[in-house]
Amino acid sequence: MRTEAPVFPVFLKLARRKVLVVGGGNMAASKLDALFRSGATVIVVAPSFRPEIERSQAILLRRGFEPSDLDGIWYAVAAATPEVNRRVAAAAEERRVFVNAVDDPPSASAYLGGVLRRGDLTIAISTEGRAPAVAGLLREALEELLPKEIETWLEEAQRQKRLWREERVPMISRRPLMLAALNRLYEPRGRRPAEEVTREGA
Repeated sequence: MRTEAPVFPVFLKLARRKVLVVGGGNMAASKLDALFRSGATVIVVAPSFRPEIERSQAILLRRGFEPSDLDGIWYAVAAATPEVNRRVAAAAEERRVFVNAVDDPPSASAYLGGVLRRGDLTIAISTEGRAPAVAGLLREALEELLPKEIETWLEEAQRQKRLWREERVPMISRRPLMLAALNRLYEPRGRRPAEEVTREGA
C-alpha cells in the first residue's frame, strides 16, 4: 500500500545551469552523457575519478563532498556510498535542490526513469525508484511500438498548431482535429481526403 504521495512528472531545462554529481565511479560516469546532452554545466566531486570522467568536459573537484558544493546548483546526482548520499540529500534539502540518488531511493527527491528519445519526442517512464529495470524494459517495448515516422507527426502537429491559433480553434476541439490530420498523412498519394470529396459533392 502506498504511504507517500505520488511523484510529480516534469522535464527540466538544464542548459547553462550547474548540476553537481557526487561520486567518481561507474554510476556517476553513466549519468554524464545525458547531462552533457542537456547542455548542463556539470561539476563532479569525488576523491578519485574513473578515466571516462577524467576525459569528460566536467569540472572536477578531487576531494570529498562538502555541503557548500550545492550552493548555486540547480540539480544534483548522488552516486556515491549510501552514507555520502544521505549527506548530499540532507544538504540539498536545506538548499531546496532536487537530488537523484542513484540506486538509493530513500535519499532521493527526484527519480530518473527509462527514457526514450525520437527526434524532439521524449518519453520517460518511472517506477518511483521501486523497479528501474522494469522501467527500462517498458522503454524498450515502447521503442518497438512507436511509428518510425514520428518526426513527421511532430512537424504536422506544429503546422496544425499554427493554423489553430490563427483560426482560434478552442483547445477542446484540437485533439480530434490532430487525429484527423495524422490520418491524412497515410492516405494514398493523389487522393483527396474523403471529407473534402463529400463536401464538394453535396
